[in-house]
Amino acid sequence: MTELGERLAGLTSWHSGDWRGLRVAVYGLGVTGFSVADTLVELGAEVLVVTAKADQERAMLLAVIGAELLEDPDLSAPPARLAEFDPQLVVVSPGFHHDHPLLDWADQRGIQVWGDIELAWRLRDKVGSPADWIAVTGTNGKTTTVQLTATMLLAGGYRAAPCGNIGIPVLDAIRDPQGFDVLVVELSSYQLHWINRNPGGELSPYSAACLNIADDHLDWHGSFDAYRAAKAKVYDNTQVACVYNRADDATEQMVRDAEVIEGARAISFGLDIPGPSEFGIVDGILCDRAFLEDRFTTAIELTTIDELRDAGLAAPHVVANILAAAALARSYGIEPGVIRDVLTAFRLDAHRIELVRIESGVSWVDDSKATNPHAADASLRAYESVVWVAGGLLKGVEIDELVKRHTSRLRAAVLIGVDREELRSAFARHAPDLPVYEVDADETDEVMPTAVRLAGEAAQAGDTVLLAPAAASMDQFADYAERGRRFQAAVNEFFGGEADERSASHPGGD
Repeated sequence: MTELGERLAGLTSWHSGDWRGLRVAVYGLGVTGFSVADTLVELGAEVLVVTAKADQERAMLLAVIGAELLEDPDLSAPPARLAEFDPQLVVVSPGFHHDHPLLDWADQRGIQVWGDIELAWRLRDKVGSPADWIAVTGTNGKTTTVQLTATMLLAGGYRAAPCGNIGIPVLDAIRDPQGFDVLVVELSSYQLHWINRNPGGELSPYSAACLNIADDHLDWHGSFDAYRAAKAKVYDNTQVACVYNRADDATEQMVRDAEVIEGARAISFGLDIPGPSEFGIVDGILCDRAFLEDRFTTAIELTTIDELRDAGLAAPHVVANILAAAALARSYGIEPGVIRDVLTAFRLDAHRIELVRIESGVSWVDDSKATNPHAADASLRAYESVVWVAGGLLKGVEIDELVKRHTSRLRAAVLIGVDREELRSAFARHAPDLPVYEVDADETDEVMPTAVRLAGEAAQAGDTVLLAPAAASMDQFADYAERGRRFQAAVNEFFGGEADERSASHPGGD
């Protein structure tokens, strides 16, 4: 190992003096990139932030904290200033594809590349004893599961925080002066791609879960196998519990293949009757048969489907997320009564099977967070008769099977977004008689009012008008949240104003 390699391998503590003077190029200046730059400057490193386009506020803050900004709209080749800076380390933001020219350049020069998660893991002792990490990934359900798990841990008396891909950078969490007992870290496939690659930076989560796996982000990873391999890394070096979805064989295989700490257990969850070391459902009761002494003959009741329905949490994919979160919380010693109390009060975030209003027997539901076919499939399964609002950026995934699977429950479809052709063709193959309407609007302001009008004309009493796009939103909207907000606004405008009391107070999603 080179002298620099030894130096980098030894950087496993905030309190190491070897951070000072280290030349680090930070690729990207989003929320993650800024947190990386801010952290490294605080450590005394020399920091050059490289980005194609810089947010003005973050650019100003970089100048304040003392990091250098290199903004170049053409990063197809290394800018001269990057080569002149001669970085000893690159820390990459998730938005940079793994085959980006600047990463190829770093590889050719033998420069180590870290992600923000590896950096945070190395620095997790900043404010005292390092917090345990509970790691969560999956194609869908990550954020809900992370929020639930963190809430259960907090209710159980631990200092806990959700962070990572959920929106709060892990580097901000590990620098919080109050410190934490446990961090529940949502990990995207992009972030997982970069972990466990370098000596000294190997993660070892207390417990870990992959909720499910389906085609997504293939444009970034290049293939499903590469995407799956990234997700599987969540289980590496797990200490206590590898939580997996027994309805998804791929997640079970990930656990079988993982190199874990001796004594770590495989714990499954599912919507069927659980066996020993499993979480599941018996006669409408959610049960734990994993974390109790006599798991071979008894089970612990956590809550019931009826109670979840009252809280708007009874959609099957939400119940699966609840079981996964309960397994993670129980692995950390949270009592069943605490879990039940949390579920009584918990509500889903906006744009996750959120009921907007009910008019003339038609329910209008915003599941804009369903940004891929797997999520849309789960959403569609929750309703019997649907006018489906779908489309956007498909991110290289196949839509055909999703359409084929749900034609029997569709009253009509309304297509939005730039990738309508694939959806249109799928409906022509599998449901040639289904009414399919298209929104051919150039302006963002026109998309949802048109889609809502078309859906309203097609819907009948007993139907659900469901925004579950199965696609990303960036073709026409800033993000899925803006897409959902515009849908809700268009629905309320279509009916002449804000939702009535019944609609506004009705819990979303069952």
